[in-house]
Amino acid sequence: MALPVKDQVRYWGIATVVIVVVLYLLGDVLLPFVIGGAIAYFVDPVADRLERWGLSRSAATAVITIASVLLFVLAIVLVVPALVAQMIDLVNTLPQLFQDLRTFVSTHFPSVLDRESNAHQIIASVGEMLKSRTGEFLQTIAGSLGSAVNVVLLLVIVPVVSVYLLLDWDRMIARIDQLLPLDHAPVIRRLASEIDAVLASFVRGMGTVCLILGTYYAVALMIVGLQFGLVVGLIAGLVTFIPYLGALIGGALAIGLALFQFWGDWFSIGLVAAIFAIGQVVEGNLLTPKLVGSSVGLHPVWLLLALSVFGALFGFVGMLVAVPVAAALGVLARFAIGQYLGSRLYRGLSGQETE
Repeated sequence: MALPVKDQVRYWGIATVVIVVVLYLLGDVLLPFVIGGAIAYFVDPVADRLERWGLSRSAATAVITIASVLLFVLAIVLVVPALVAQMIDLVNTLPQLFQDLRTFVSTHFPSVLDRESNAHQIIASVGEMLKSRTGEFLQTIAGSLGSAVNVVLLLVIVPVVSVYLLLDWDRMIARIDQLLPLDHAPVIRRLASEIDAVLASFVRGMGTVCLILGTYYAVALMIVGLQFGLVVGLIAGLVTFIPYLGALIGGALAIGLALFQFWGDWFSIGLVAAIFAIGQVVEGNLLTPKLVGSSVGLHPVWLLLALSVFGALFGFVGMLVAVPVAAALGVLARFAIGQYLGSRLYRGLSGQETE
């Protein structure tokens, strides 16, 4: 005999509260495992494809691991030093850039920066804040580098966790499927399939789009000769998963830097703007339709809300799980709405009369 609905709601509610509390209390400890699980989920289709080509699961995992290590070493050798150097230079240059902006505005628009005006006082205070914050930021970076043990543990644990999870992924899914409550197993499987479809489209698809666009922006801006092009490309690529935001933030930052660096050279400034215009055209007409699809079901506002809430509650770990949880909640919300529209609570007597 199945448990009453009230008992089921109580038990599932307790399980949900326990999971939330554990995530809140052990967020930093769970970080390597969350990242490792995300990596395993991301590359599982590659392992499945290699299995269909005749490799065993162990061989497929080994091939993926070796390729990942090679790419990681290549990134460490070629990309990371330049990225870190550009980020430090950008932080050090921000006060000077702001001073140049104030000089430019005072030269061409002197009435705006009258020393007695509010605009001048605001700009002066922002400049002083940038000078003070730059030192604090560099000290924070130095303090973070001091926790090298945590970084090393992260770099060691994450690959190990991802390899083990990738190796046993299919067996774990099968075992979880066996543990589903029999009365609700068909519904849970259907919902899990829909959640996986959303995640596969969004996380894997948008992850690939972010990687492609970030690489394109960074390489193109560096070819044009823009200072800090690698950092700007990385920033634009990271936030591309929110429609138009990546291009707006990256484009504004790149064009702003280009105005300071290439002032008077309108051709170079136009090239920087054209890079982001081409990126948006390629993303909207080629990358997103092919890699993500049109039925993801994750609204940008919903994503921003999930990132803000989970980031505030659980820190960096919360931001990592925000997108999967948002996708799951979106699927569950659509299921709940469908159940409500077919229920007596919605249909009432009017709905019965029309049947």
